Amino acid sequence: MSEVSYLTEEGLVKLKSELSKLVNVDRPNISKQIAEARDKGDLSENAEYDAAKEAQGLLEMKISKLQATVRNARIIDIDEIDTETVHILNIVQLKNLKTNTEMTYMIVSESEANLKEKKISVNTPIAQGLLGKKVGDVVDIEVPNGIISLEIVNISI
Repeated sequence: MSEVSYLTEEGLVKLKSELSKLVNVDRPNISKQIAEARDKGDLSENAEYDAAKEAQGLLEMKISKLQATVRNARIIDIDEIDTETVHILNIVQLKNLKTNTEMTYMIVSESEANLKEKKISVNTPIAQGLLGKKVGDVVDIEVPNGIISLEIVNISI
């Protein structure tokens, strides 16, 4: 049984676009590479053929995962998101109590996570520690290099 993915409409459009490229561009390209490698003769000693078959297997696995994500996607209506407590799609302003620095992250689905855009996955330890908390709450979160204490400064959408 597949897991439900909560996405923004924008996130679902990106996934569908990526899936379309994989199916309509990358899949035919790999098939062509396999055919060209097969035409070169003995398959038992054909490294090009082996590499193309391996690439095909990886591509098919990626396509399958994306198809499952799209199939099980649920669009979240941003107008219905609560800002009293931290939920997925909230923008959370945090203060690191040890370093006194502030940071802002949006909590998104796994497939939409992008640290450069300050979007963290709902499955990360930080997001998990913040879910359900309110402005003013202090949370201690275990991260790979220790425990950090974060105060929730603001929650918005």
